[in-house]
Amino acid sequence: MTSSFPRPGAASDPRPVTAVLGPTNTGKTHLAVERMLGHETGMIGLPLRLLAREVYDRVLARTGGGDVALITGEEKIVPQQPRYYVCTVEAMPRDIAVDFLAVDEVQLGADPDRGHIFTDRLLHRRGMNETMALGADAIRPLIEQLLPNAHYVSRARLSHLTYGGHKKITRLPRRTAIVAFSADAVYVIAELIRRQRGGAAVVLGALSPRTRNAQVALYQSGEVDFLVATDAIGMGLNMDVDHVAFAATAKFDGRRTRDLTPGELAQIAGRAGRHLNDGTFGITGDARPLDGEIIERIEEHRFAPLTHLQWRNRALDFSTAEALQASLERAPEHPGLARAQGASDQLALQACLRDREIAATLGDRSRVELLWDVCQVPDYRGIASAEHASLIARLYRFLIGPKASIPTEWLDRQLSYADRLDGDIDTLANRIAHVRTWTFIANRPAWLKGSESWQERTRLLEDRLSDALHERLTQRFVDRRTSVLVRRLREKDHLMACVSQTGAISVEGEHIGVLKGFHFVPDQTAGGMEGKALRAASLKAVAGEIAKRAERFANIPDEALQLERTGTVNWQGHKVARLKGCELALKPQVVLFADEQLQGPQRRAVQGRVEKFIEARIATTLEPLVALAGASDIDGLGRGLAFRLVENFGVLARNDIADEVSSLDQTIRGQLRKYGVRFGAFHVFIPAMLKPAAVNLRLLLWGLQRRLAGAGGTLPEPPGQGLTSAPHERSVPDGFYAIAGYRACGGRVVRIDMLERLGDMIRPLVYWKAKTPGEPRPEGSVEGGGFTVTADMMSLVGCSGDDFSAILTTLGFRCERRKAAAATQRGEAESADAPQSPPPAPHAAVRADEAGGEDTALLEVWWPRRKQRAPAGAPGERSKRAGKKARADRDRPHKRGAERTGKPPRKKPSGAKRPKATAPEPDRNSPFAVLSQLQDTMKQNAGKS
Repeated sequence: MTSSFPRPGAASDPRPVTAVLGPTNTGKTHLAVERMLGHETGMIGLPLRLLAREVYDRVLARTGGGDVALITGEEKIVPQQPRYYVCTVEAMPRDIAVDFLAVDEVQLGADPDRGHIFTDRLLHRRGMNETMALGADAIRPLIEQLLPNAHYVSRARLSHLTYGGHKKITRLPRRTAIVAFSADAVYVIAELIRRQRGGAAVVLGALSPRTRNAQVALYQSGEVDFLVATDAIGMGLNMDVDHVAFAATAKFDGRRTRDLTPGELAQIAGRAGRHLNDGTFGITGDARPLDGEIIERIEEHRFAPLTHLQWRNRALDFSTAEALQASLERAPEHPGLARAQGASDQLALQACLRDREIAATLGDRSRVELLWDVCQVPDYRGIASAEHASLIARLYRFLIGPKASIPTEWLDRQLSYADRLDGDIDTLANRIAHVRTWTFIANRPAWLKGSESWQERTRLLEDRLSDALHERLTQRFVDRRTSVLVRRLREKDHLMACVSQTGAISVEGEHIGVLKGFHFVPDQTAGGMEGKALRAASLKAVAGEIAKRAERFANIPDEALQLERTGTVNWQGHKVARLKGCELALKPQVVLFADEQLQGPQRRAVQGRVEKFIEARIATTLEPLVALAGASDIDGLGRGLAFRLVENFGVLARNDIADEVSSLDQTIRGQLRKYGVRFGAFHVFIPAMLKPAAVNLRLLLWGLQRRLAGAGGTLPEPPGQGLTSAPHERSVPDGFYAIAGYRACGGRVVRIDMLERLGDMIRPLVYWKAKTPGEPRPEGSVEGGGFTVTADMMSLVGCSGDDFSAILTTLGFRCERRKAAAATQRGEAESADAPQSPPPAPHAAVRADEAGGEDTALLEVWWPRRKQRAPAGAPGERSKRAGKKARADRDRPHKRGAERTGKPPRKKPSGAKRPKATAPEPDRNSPFAVLSQLQDTMKQNAGKS
């Protein structure tokens, strides 16, 4: 049986073809356009919609709107009687005869995805008078096999192409196209270019012609000097590119990641150099270096010939679905051809045939042809193949339905989903991809009622989305200020810079940053201030303004400066210096916060002014402390105590200097009191240093010394102003509360002047003596030298209960619980060395008696802790060992019974009498006892006189 199909691989038209072959920038496409315009009618098929639009605009400018048509998958502009047709290769009409016909980039016949379409046009599409096949030299052996009658025209490159090596992205020359192979990589590179060089135009294959043209115009106009693109620019897009830099030399081709072939690299690199201008190519970023042989082949345009072209049977059998599949799977007989596999239309057909409902509808030839026609809808959305097949199935069901057309309400709903201009770059690009699908459908009049109105609607929607996408791309990847400055810099030798009263600096009227104090802060959106001239212009303006500010700063009053608790000095709301700690507590160092333009006498003047401000602030706020530091009228031991007070910023715990204080005579004490020093029962301090302003400054100076403030860190906040006590935060640095004027007492910190006032309240109760017989004992005083807590005491320090007990314990008092009846007397039998009970909680004032089970009132009585006596044999003196023991006893509460010895306490026999309590012997070394003895001596002297 003789086959009805033509021999696979044979040209169906014997008319000769002229193969115009050569590398990029040989003028092949330009030659074809000129030849077409020399005929009465003509058609040219181009590989990209973007390139088709570019050629259409050129032909339109030459011939007028009524003579040229544009036909692509998504766009059809067809006047009534066009003479010339500019098309994508896929959209070339089969039923229109023209005098001239050309197919561009025929070497794409080897492409796994689209190659069978280019092969079909090469073998079967002819002009009545002339046919041209344009492409690379690598396809010549296959054309010789497939088209024996072909004529050949070799075109040499108009300019030289040489290798430029590796360059950093930030070092690339102007008029460079940077090529990456994914949208994400393009965005990353474009963002880096924007920050460093002012901006870049972006070209992706998924862009609409309108967006692509707007981006290219941005580059061509010189507003930006860089173009970041995918390999879409390799297909004949004509731009003024001097250098092509590959950011990668491998790409994902839809199946796997592979290295680009030398021919593919050359196709892209050939965009460098236009017409007679030479070009260069190289690598950038993390791209792997090119092999020396590959570089040589690109420069000399020598590539391995293609071994086969993709082919698919064009004589399809639509009698049944099975026959259609069989004809699609027919293999070519020519050795230079290979059957195409995995085309999107064939995959969609296979998926639809697996649907039993659809398969059941394919009873006649018309239905099979309709299904195959619907499968030609391209997958512009780039989603999963199953999702695309689902759309094909839905469209087919619409077309075989009762109305035999796509419902307008359904299409309207699809367009409304995309009719939004909000969102980022990817969102807008995705909407455009969807609209391209609906545009393709709108251009099928047989499928849709009122197709012309739908074509207009989809075109307008794509234009709006394209404009919005161009705007987003420009906003994200172009810094217009820097690009304008760079362009103006190329036009003139000097740039005019000025500084406003607020410190804003502009160059040629464009804002580039702000001067804060003596430090220039460039605008982060100004593209990194790339370019020596641009930096020089801005720095010149900065230097002049800094000089003026330095002169003005040297004469400002102290009120114009502010010292922050962080150690910074501010002027007009901006930092001009910071403090740094040194060995001298009251003389911190000053470090200027200024740029290198502040030098010489001007820098010294600013430095001196800040130092005088700090010196005056310390002298005013810490006046007693500064006076004490410079005192020359304090003698002997008093001088050492004064030094320690200054070193500790005016506060010393008396326990830490007990020996020194006890050695001071009244004369030296008087000398110290003259400078505001107070000798309290628990602290030696300067009360004036507890004022809020003094506390804040003391904390800052202390923190600077320990690198807890300023550049080394941040100090915590002191207790709130006016608080006499506050919770004890354990996380604060050691010594912080002492400098803040507080002392840690268990779970709280208490202001030291309040502790001294508390001591003043307790002292008269402990050492009370009746002046007249029968004089009543004051509230809180307990016979024998003890006292009970009063409401005034707790009110003074702002706490009660366990917290107040902890304060008394910290101050050196101990507590015992006694029956209320016995609280006013103590037996004489209690020995001085008898073990003492631990201090109970003050709130346990009433509890059930453990022995008798009766409710008995208990009072908490507080006593000064005893100190150890000096050992026998050394009357009037204490040994060092005894002194250490006394201080240890003074600083911890005594424990009674089992808690001290570890043995269980003895149980008293039932009915045994309690020994009579005796008052403890007063501690003669305590400050209260010394004060009491001094008062008695003064009374006796007064009586004698």
